[in-house]
Amino acid sequence: MADTVTGVLGWVIPALVVFGATALAIAITAWAVRRARRSSKARTRALAERERAGAALVRLDDAVAELELEVGLSGALYGGGAPASLRRARLTAQHARDAAFDEYRASGEPDVQPPEIRRVATRIERKCSDALATIARARADHAAWMSANVSAAAQIEGERTRLASLRASMGDPGKLVDELRARFAEDEWRDAAHCAQSAIAEADQAERLLARAAAEADDPSRSALADLAAAERSLRLAESDARTLEETHRLVTQAAQALPDEFAAARGALRQALVTREHLEPDDAARLGSELRAVTAQLDALEPASSSHPTRTVDRIARLRDRLDLALGDAHTAQQRLRGARTALPGTLAAARGAIAQAEAAVVHSRAGAPARLRLLSAQRELADARQAQDPVAALDSARRAMRDAEDAKALAEFEATGGR
Repeated sequence: MADTVTGVLGWVIPALVVFGATALAIAITAWAVRRARRSSKARTRALAERERAGAALVRLDDAVAELELEVGLSGALYGGGAPASLRRARLTAQHARDAAFDEYRASGEPDVQPPEIRRVATRIERKCSDALATIARARADHAAWMSANVSAAAQIEGERTRLASLRASMGDPGKLVDELRARFAEDEWRDAAHCAQSAIAEADQAERLLARAAAEADDPSRSALADLAAAERSLRLAESDARTLEETHRLVTQAAQALPDEFAAARGALRQALVTREHLEPDDAARLGSELRAVTAQLDALEPASSSHPTRTVDRIARLRDRLDLALGDAHTAQQRLRGARTALPGTLAAARGAIAQAEAAVVHSRAGAPARLRLLSAQRELADARQAQDPVAALDSARRAMRDAEDAKALAEFEATGGR
Protein backbone atom coordinates (compact mmCIF):
# COMPACT_ATOMS: atom_id res chain seq x y z
CA MET A 1 0.00 0.00 0.00
CA ALA A 2 2.79 2.39 0.97
CA ASP A 3 4.57 1.55 -2.27
CA THR A 4 1.39 2.36 -4.24
CA VAL A 5 0.97 5.73 -2.52
CA THR A 6 4.61 6.52 -3.07
CA GLY A 7 4.30 5.62 -6.74
CA VAL A 8 1.22 7.78 -7.21
CA LEU A 9 2.82 10.73 -5.46
CA GLY A 10 5.94 10.22 -7.51
CA TRP A 11 3.84 10.64 -10.64
CA VAL A 12 1.42 13.35 -9.43
CA ILE A 13 3.90 15.76 -7.88
CA PRO A 14 6.09 16.20 -11.00
CA ALA A 15 2.94 16.54 -13.09
CA LEU A 16 1.62 19.27 -10.78
CA VAL A 17 4.96 21.02 -10.91
CA VAL A 18 5.00 20.89 -14.71
CA PHE A 19 1.39 22.01 -15.12
CA GLY A 20 1.79 24.69 -12.44
CA ALA A 21 4.89 26.05 -14.08
CA THR A 22 3.16 26.04 -17.46
CA ALA A 23 0.11 27.87 -16.07
CA LEU A 24 2.36 30.40 -14.37
CA ALA A 25 4.30 30.96 -17.60
CA ILE A 26 1.02 31.45 -19.53
CA ALA A 27 -0.24 33.90 -16.92
CA ILE A 28 3.03 35.85 -17.00
CA THR A 29 2.97 35.92 -20.80
CA ALA A 30 -0.63 37.12 -20.86
CA TRP A 31 0.17 39.79 -18.29
CA ALA A 32 3.19 40.91 -20.31
CA VAL A 33 1.13 41.06 -23.51
CA ARG A 34 -1.62 43.07 -21.82
CA ARG A 35 0.96 45.40 -20.30
CA ALA A 36 2.67 45.86 -23.66
CA ARG A 37 -0.68 46.62 -25.32
CA ARG A 38 -1.39 49.26 -22.68
CA SER A 39 2.09 50.78 -22.48
CA SER A 40 2.87 54.35 -23.42
CA LYS A 41 4.50 53.14 -26.66
CA ALA A 42 1.40 51.15 -27.53
CA ARG A 43 -0.77 54.22 -26.88
CA THR A 44 1.50 56.34 -29.05
CA ARG A 45 1.20 53.85 -31.92
CA ALA A 46 -2.56 53.61 -31.44
CA LEU A 47 -2.93 57.40 -31.46
CA ALA A 48 -0.90 57.55 -34.68
CA GLU A 49 -3.39 55.13 -36.25
CA ARG A 50 -6.23 57.28 -34.91
CA GLU A 51 -4.62 60.33 -36.52
CA ARG A 52 -4.52 58.53 -39.87
CA ALA A 53 -8.18 57.64 -39.43
CA GLY A 54 -8.84 61.32 -38.70
CA ALA A 55 -7.17 62.28 -41.98
CA ALA A 56 -9.43 59.83 -43.81
CA LEU A 57 -12.41 61.34 -42.02
CA VAL A 58 -11.38 64.83 -43.16
CA ARG A 59 -11.21 63.62 -46.77
CA LEU A 60 -14.71 62.17 -46.42
CA ASP A 61 -16.03 65.36 -44.82
CA ASP A 62 -14.63 67.43 -47.71
CA ALA A 63 -16.10 65.01 -50.24
CA VAL A 64 -19.52 65.20 -48.56
CA ALA A 65 -19.41 69.02 -48.64
CA GLU A 66 -18.53 68.96 -52.34
CA LEU A 67 -21.23 66.39 -53.01
CA GLU A 68 -23.88 68.49 -51.27
CA LEU A 69 -23.02 71.40 -53.55
CA GLU A 70 -23.07 69.15 -56.60
CA VAL A 71 -26.49 67.74 -55.71
CA GLY A 72 -27.85 71.25 -55.25
CA LEU A 73 -26.33 72.36 -58.53
CA SER A 74 -27.75 69.35 -60.35
CA GLY A 75 -31.23 70.11 -59.08
CA ALA A 76 -30.92 73.80 -59.94
CA LEU A 77 -29.55 73.31 -63.44
CA TYR A 78 -31.22 70.14 -64.62
CA GLY A 79 -34.49 70.16 -62.71
CA GLY A 80 -33.81 66.88 -60.91
CA GLY A 81 -33.41 64.96 -64.16
CA ALA A 82 -29.91 63.77 -63.28
CA PRO A 83 -29.43 60.25 -61.86
CA ALA A 84 -30.78 59.77 -58.31
CA SER A 85 -27.59 57.91 -57.40
CA LEU A 86 -25.96 61.26 -56.57
CA ARG A 87 -28.58 62.05 -53.92
CA ARG A 88 -28.47 58.51 -52.53
CA ALA A 89 -24.68 58.69 -52.32
CA ARG A 90 -24.94 61.95 -50.39
CA LEU A 91 -27.26 60.43 -47.77
CA THR A 92 -25.09 57.30 -47.47
CA ALA A 93 -21.92 59.36 -47.11
CA GLN A 94 -23.50 61.72 -44.57
CA HIS A 95 -24.57 58.81 -42.36
CA ALA A 96 -21.14 57.20 -42.65
CA ARG A 97 -19.39 60.47 -41.83
CA ASP A 98 -21.57 61.22 -38.79
CA ALA A 99 -21.16 57.68 -37.44
CA ALA A 100 -17.39 57.86 -37.99
CA PHE A 101 -17.17 61.21 -36.18
CA ASP A 102 -19.04 59.69 -33.21
CA GLU A 103 -16.60 56.77 -33.10
CA TYR A 104 -13.63 59.12 -33.49
CA ARG A 105 -14.86 61.19 -30.54
CA ALA A 106 -15.41 58.13 -28.34
CA SER A 107 -11.97 56.72 -29.15
CA GLY A 108 -10.35 59.87 -27.78
CA GLU A 109 -11.60 59.34 -24.23
CA PRO A 110 -8.75 58.86 -21.70
CA ASP A 111 -9.98 55.45 -20.48
CA VAL A 112 -10.04 53.86 -23.96
CA GLN A 113 -7.19 51.35 -24.24
CA PRO A 114 -4.79 51.16 -27.23
CA PRO A 115 -6.23 47.91 -28.69
CA GLU A 116 -9.69 49.47 -28.85
CA ILE A 117 -8.30 52.70 -30.31
CA ARG A 118 -6.66 50.69 -33.10
CA ARG A 119 -9.85 48.72 -33.79
CA VAL A 120 -11.90 51.91 -34.00
CA ALA A 121 -9.30 53.57 -36.24
CA THR A 122 -9.37 50.61 -38.61
CA ARG A 123 -13.18 50.65 -38.66
CA ILE A 124 -13.25 54.42 -39.38
CA GLU A 125 -10.79 54.08 -42.26
CA ARG A 126 -12.86 51.25 -43.74
CA LYS A 127 -16.10 53.25 -43.45
CA CYS A 128 -14.48 56.30 -45.02
CA SER A 129 -13.01 54.25 -47.85
CA ASP A 130 -16.37 52.63 -48.61
CA ALA A 131 -18.19 55.98 -48.52
CA LEU A 132 -15.60 57.64 -50.77
CA ALA A 133 -15.94 54.76 -53.24
CA THR A 134 -19.72 55.24 -53.24
CA ILE A 135 -19.26 58.95 -53.94
CA ALA A 136 -16.81 58.24 -56.76
CA ARG A 137 -19.24 55.82 -58.44
CA ALA A 138 -22.11 58.27 -58.14
CA ARG A 139 -20.03 61.08 -59.60
CA ALA A 140 -18.98 58.86 -62.48
CA ASP A 141 -22.65 58.08 -63.18
CA HIS A 142 -23.46 61.77 -63.00
CA ALA A 143 -20.59 62.72 -65.33
CA ALA A 144 -21.68 60.07 -67.83
CA TRP A 145 -25.27 61.34 -67.69
CA MET A 146 -24.14 64.92 -68.23
CA SER A 147 -21.93 63.90 -71.14
CA ALA A 148 -24.88 62.14 -72.79
CA ASN A 149 -27.60 64.67 -71.98
CA VAL A 150 -26.05 68.10 -71.44
CA SER A 151 -23.84 69.99 -73.90
CA ALA A 152 -20.97 72.23 -72.84
CA ALA A 153 -22.93 75.22 -74.13
CA ALA A 154 -25.88 74.29 -71.90
CA GLN A 155 -23.59 73.93 -68.87
CA ILE A 156 -22.02 77.32 -69.57
CA GLU A 157 -25.44 78.90 -69.87
CA GLY A 158 -26.52 77.30 -66.61
CA GLU A 159 -23.41 78.59 -64.84
CA ARG A 160 -23.98 82.08 -66.23
CA THR A 161 -27.54 81.97 -64.93
CA ARG A 162 -26.23 81.06 -61.48
CA LEU A 163 -23.66 83.82 -61.63
CA ALA A 164 -26.30 86.39 -62.59
CA SER A 165 -28.52 85.17 -59.76
CA LEU A 166 -25.62 85.44 -57.31
CA ARG A 167 -24.78 88.98 -58.38
CA ALA A 168 -28.42 89.99 -58.09
CA SER A 169 -28.83 88.46 -54.62
CA MET A 170 -25.68 89.95 -53.14
CA GLY A 171 -26.09 93.36 -54.83
CA ASP A 172 -23.24 95.63 -53.78
CA PRO A 173 -21.49 93.84 -50.88
CA GLY A 174 -19.59 97.03 -50.12
CA LYS A 175 -22.79 98.72 -48.97
CA LEU A 176 -23.28 96.15 -46.20
CA VAL A 177 -19.68 96.64 -45.10
CA ASP A 178 -20.01 100.43 -45.24
CA GLU A 179 -23.11 100.23 -43.06
CA LEU A 180 -21.23 98.19 -40.48
CA ARG A 181 -18.14 100.41 -40.75
CA ALA A 182 -20.19 103.54 -40.08
CA ARG A 183 -21.68 102.17 -36.86
CA PHE A 184 -19.28 99.70 -35.33
CA ALA A 185 -15.64 99.06 -34.45
CA GLU A 186 -13.31 97.36 -36.91
CA ASP A 187 -13.33 94.00 -35.17
CA GLU A 188 -17.09 93.83 -35.85
CA TRP A 189 -16.82 94.30 -39.64
CA ARG A 190 -13.30 93.13 -40.52
CA ASP A 191 -14.41 89.59 -41.47
CA ALA A 192 -17.37 90.97 -43.41
CA ALA A 193 -15.07 93.22 -45.44
CA HIS A 194 -12.82 90.27 -46.28
CA CYS A 195 -15.82 88.20 -47.39
CA ALA A 196 -17.15 91.06 -49.53
CA GLN A 197 -13.83 91.49 -51.34
CA SER A 198 -13.47 87.74 -51.80
CA ALA A 199 -17.03 87.31 -53.11
CA ILE A 200 -16.53 90.02 -55.73
CA ALA A 201 -13.14 88.65 -56.78
CA GLU A 202 -14.41 85.09 -57.09
CA ALA A 203 -17.50 86.17 -59.06
CA ASP A 204 -15.28 88.15 -61.46
CA GLN A 205 -12.98 85.15 -61.81
CA ALA A 206 -15.95 82.88 -62.58
CA GLU A 207 -17.13 85.32 -65.27
CA ARG A 208 -13.70 85.33 -66.94
CA LEU A 209 -13.50 81.53 -66.85
CA LEU A 210 -16.98 81.14 -68.32
CA ALA A 211 -16.12 83.51 -71.15
CA ARG A 212 -13.04 81.43 -71.92
CA ALA A 213 -15.07 78.21 -71.68
CA ALA A 214 -17.60 79.62 -74.14
CA ALA A 215 -14.82 80.32 -76.65
CA GLU A 216 -13.47 76.80 -76.17
CA ALA A 217 -16.93 75.27 -76.62
CA ASP A 218 -17.13 76.83 -80.08
CA ASP A 219 -13.82 75.22 -81.07
CA PRO A 220 -14.15 71.45 -81.73
CA SER A 221 -10.44 70.97 -81.15
CA ARG A 222 -10.56 72.31 -77.59
CA SER A 223 -12.29 71.22 -74.36
CA ALA A 224 -14.17 73.57 -72.07
CA LEU A 225 -14.34 71.13 -69.15
CA ALA A 226 -11.30 72.44 -67.25
CA ASP A 227 -12.47 76.05 -67.31
CA LEU A 228 -16.02 74.99 -66.49
CA ALA A 229 -14.79 73.13 -63.41
CA ALA A 230 -12.64 76.10 -62.34
CA ALA A 231 -15.59 78.46 -62.85
CA GLU A 232 -17.75 76.19 -60.70
CA ARG A 233 -15.19 76.30 -57.89
CA SER A 234 -15.04 80.10 -58.06
CA LEU A 235 -18.83 80.31 -58.02
CA ARG A 236 -19.04 78.09 -54.95
CA LEU A 237 -16.48 80.20 -53.11
CA ALA A 238 -18.32 83.40 -54.08
CA GLU A 239 -21.63 81.96 -52.85
CA SER A 240 -20.03 80.86 -49.59
CA ASP A 241 -18.46 84.30 -49.00
CA ALA A 242 -21.75 86.04 -49.82
CA ARG A 243 -23.58 83.87 -47.28
CA THR A 244 -20.95 84.58 -44.63
CA LEU A 245 -21.17 88.32 -45.32
CA GLU A 246 -24.95 88.32 -44.94
CA GLU A 247 -24.76 86.21 -41.78
CA THR A 248 -22.14 88.49 -40.24
CA HIS A 249 -24.21 91.59 -41.05
CA ARG A 250 -27.29 89.99 -39.56
CA LEU A 251 -25.51 88.87 -36.38
CA VAL A 252 -23.95 92.28 -35.76
CA THR A 253 -27.13 94.29 -36.36
CA GLN A 254 -29.25 91.90 -34.28
CA ALA A 255 -26.71 92.06 -31.45
CA ALA A 256 -26.87 95.87 -31.52
CA GLN A 257 -30.67 95.77 -31.28
CA ALA A 258 -30.55 93.25 -28.43
CA LEU A 259 -28.05 95.14 -26.24
CA PRO A 260 -30.55 97.08 -24.08
CA ASP A 261 -32.51 93.93 -23.30
CA GLU A 262 -29.33 91.97 -22.56
CA PHE A 263 -28.07 94.57 -20.08
CA ALA A 264 -31.49 94.83 -18.48
CA ALA A 265 -31.77 91.04 -18.12
CA ALA A 266 -28.27 90.79 -16.64
CA ARG A 267 -28.95 93.52 -14.08
CA GLY A 268 -32.25 91.88 -13.21
CA ALA A 269 -30.42 88.62 -12.57
CA LEU A 270 -27.96 90.46 -10.31
CA ARG A 271 -30.82 91.99 -8.30
CA GLN A 272 -32.39 88.56 -7.89
CA ALA A 273 -29.03 87.18 -6.76
CA LEU A 274 -28.80 89.89 -4.09
CA VAL A 275 -32.21 88.78 -2.76
CA THR A 276 -31.00 85.17 -2.72
CA ARG A 277 -27.84 86.23 -0.85
CA GLU A 278 -29.89 87.54 2.07
CA HIS A 279 -31.08 84.00 2.87
CA LEU A 280 -27.66 82.34 2.87
CA GLU A 281 -25.32 81.49 5.73
CA PRO A 282 -22.79 84.26 6.50
CA ASP A 283 -19.81 82.55 4.84
CA ASP A 284 -21.79 81.65 1.74
CA ALA A 285 -23.30 85.14 1.63
CA ALA A 286 -19.84 86.71 1.82
CA ARG A 287 -18.51 84.55 -1.05
CA LEU A 288 -21.54 85.26 -3.20
CA GLY A 289 -21.36 88.97 -2.41
CA SER A 290 -17.74 89.13 -3.53
CA GLU A 291 -18.62 87.40 -6.81
CA LEU A 292 -21.63 89.65 -7.39
CA ARG A 293 -19.47 92.76 -6.98
CA ALA A 294 -16.98 91.40 -9.51
CA VAL A 295 -19.72 90.57 -12.04
CA THR A 296 -21.35 93.98 -11.54
CA ALA A 297 -18.03 95.77 -12.09
CA GLN A 298 -17.38 93.86 -15.31
CA LEU A 299 -20.91 94.50 -16.55
CA ASP A 300 -20.53 98.23 -15.85
CA ALA A 301 -17.20 98.26 -17.70
CA LEU A 302 -18.82 96.73 -20.80
CA GLU A 303 -21.54 99.33 -21.20
CA PRO A 304 -19.62 102.43 -22.42
CA ALA A 305 -18.17 100.72 -25.53
CA SER A 306 -21.04 98.31 -26.09
CA SER A 307 -22.61 100.22 -28.97
CA SER A 308 -19.37 99.92 -30.97
CA HIS A 309 -18.82 96.27 -30.09
CA PRO A 310 -22.28 94.64 -30.01
CA THR A 311 -21.41 91.01 -30.73
CA ARG A 312 -18.44 91.08 -28.38
CA THR A 313 -20.61 92.65 -25.68
CA VAL A 314 -23.40 90.09 -26.07
CA ASP A 315 -20.78 87.36 -25.84
CA ARG A 316 -19.29 88.86 -22.64
CA ILE A 317 -22.71 89.26 -21.05
CA ALA A 318 -23.51 85.62 -21.80
CA ARG A 319 -20.27 84.61 -20.05
CA LEU A 320 -21.07 86.81 -17.05
CA ARG A 321 -24.49 85.16 -16.78
CA ASP A 322 -22.74 81.79 -16.82
CA ARG A 323 -20.39 82.97 -14.06
CA LEU A 324 -23.33 84.25 -12.04
CA ASP A 325 -25.12 80.90 -12.28
CA LEU A 326 -21.98 79.12 -11.10
CA ALA A 327 -21.68 81.51 -8.15
CA LEU A 328 -25.27 80.94 -7.11
CA GLY A 329 -24.98 77.17 -7.44
CA ASP A 330 -27.48 75.31 -5.29
CA ALA A 331 -28.76 78.55 -3.74
CA HIS A 332 -31.01 78.94 -6.78
CA THR A 333 -34.54 77.64 -6.38
CA ALA A 334 -36.04 75.76 -9.30
CA GLN A 335 -38.23 78.76 -10.10
CA GLN A 336 -35.30 81.18 -10.01
CA ARG A 337 -33.23 78.90 -12.20
CA LEU A 338 -36.04 78.68 -14.75
CA ARG A 339 -36.57 82.45 -14.77
CA GLY A 340 -32.85 83.10 -15.10
CA ALA A 341 -32.52 80.61 -17.95
CA ARG A 342 -35.36 82.29 -19.87
CA THR A 343 -33.69 85.70 -19.67
CA ALA A 344 -30.16 84.42 -20.39
CA LEU A 345 -31.11 82.16 -23.30
CA PRO A 346 -31.56 84.73 -26.14
CA GLY A 347 -28.15 86.32 -25.59
CA THR A 348 -26.41 83.00 -25.15
CA LEU A 349 -27.97 81.65 -28.36
CA ALA A 350 -26.78 84.75 -30.21
CA ALA A 351 -23.29 84.36 -28.77
CA ALA A 352 -23.25 80.68 -29.74
CA ARG A 353 -24.35 81.47 -33.31
CA GLY A 354 -21.58 84.05 -33.58
CA ALA A 355 -18.96 81.67 -32.19
CA ILE A 356 -20.04 78.92 -34.60
CA ALA A 357 -19.92 81.31 -37.58
CA GLN A 358 -16.34 82.26 -36.66
CA ALA A 359 -15.40 78.61 -36.17
CA GLU A 360 -16.90 77.61 -39.53
CA ALA A 361 -14.89 80.31 -41.31
CA ALA A 362 -11.69 79.25 -39.52
CA VAL A 363 -12.22 75.56 -40.33
CA VAL A 364 -12.97 76.25 -44.02
CA HIS A 365 -10.11 78.67 -44.62
CA SER A 366 -7.51 76.59 -42.78
CA ARG A 367 -8.81 73.26 -44.14
CA ALA A 368 -8.64 72.06 -40.56
CA GLY A 369 -8.19 68.47 -39.48
CA ALA A 370 -10.52 66.06 -37.71
CA PRO A 371 -10.22 67.44 -34.12
CA ALA A 372 -11.34 70.94 -35.16
CA ARG A 373 -14.13 69.58 -37.37
CA LEU A 374 -15.29 67.28 -34.58
CA ARG A 375 -15.59 70.23 -32.20
CA LEU A 376 -17.43 72.25 -34.83
CA LEU A 377 -19.85 69.39 -35.48
CA SER A 378 -20.44 69.07 -31.74
CA ALA A 379 -21.11 72.82 -31.49
CA GLN A 380 -23.61 72.67 -34.35
CA ARG A 381 -25.41 69.75 -32.71
CA GLU A 382 -25.51 71.49 -29.34
CA LEU A 383 -26.95 74.63 -30.93
CA ALA A 384 -29.60 72.54 -32.70
CA ASP A 385 -30.45 70.88 -29.36
CA ALA A 386 -30.69 74.29 -27.68
CA ARG A 387 -33.12 75.54 -30.30
CA GLN A 388 -35.31 72.45 -30.03
CA ALA A 389 -35.30 72.05 -26.24
CA GLN A 390 -38.57 72.87 -24.48
CA ASP A 391 -36.91 73.33 -21.09
CA PRO A 392 -35.10 76.72 -20.91
CA VAL A 393 -32.52 75.38 -18.45
CA ALA A 394 -31.60 72.47 -20.75
CA ALA A 395 -31.57 74.84 -23.74
CA LEU A 396 -29.23 77.24 -21.93
CA ASP A 397 -26.86 74.41 -20.99
CA SER A 398 -26.75 73.24 -24.63
CA ALA A 399 -26.14 76.78 -25.91
CA ARG A 400 -23.25 77.23 -23.49
CA ARG A 401 -21.73 73.93 -24.58
CA ALA A 402 -22.11 75.06 -28.20
CA MET A 403 -20.13 78.22 -27.39
CA ARG A 404 -17.32 76.27 -25.74
CA ASP A 405 -17.13 73.71 -28.54
CA ALA A 406 -17.10 76.44 -31.20
CA GLU A 407 -14.29 78.26 -29.41
CA ASP A 408 -12.31 75.03 -29.21
CA ALA A 409 -12.93 74.39 -32.93
CA LYS A 410 -11.70 77.86 -33.88
CA ALA A 411 -8.65 77.59 -31.64
CA LEU A 412 -7.73 74.17 -33.08
CA ALA A 413 -8.17 75.40 -36.66
CA GLU A 414 -6.01 78.47 -36.03
CA PHE A 415 -3.40 76.33 -34.28
CA GLU A 416 -3.23 74.03 -37.31
CA ALA A 417 -3.13 77.00 -39.69
CA THR A 418 -0.01 78.32 -37.97
CA GLY A 419 1.67 74.93 -38.05
CA GLY A 420 1.32 74.41 -34.30
CA ARG A 421 3.11 77.64 -33.41
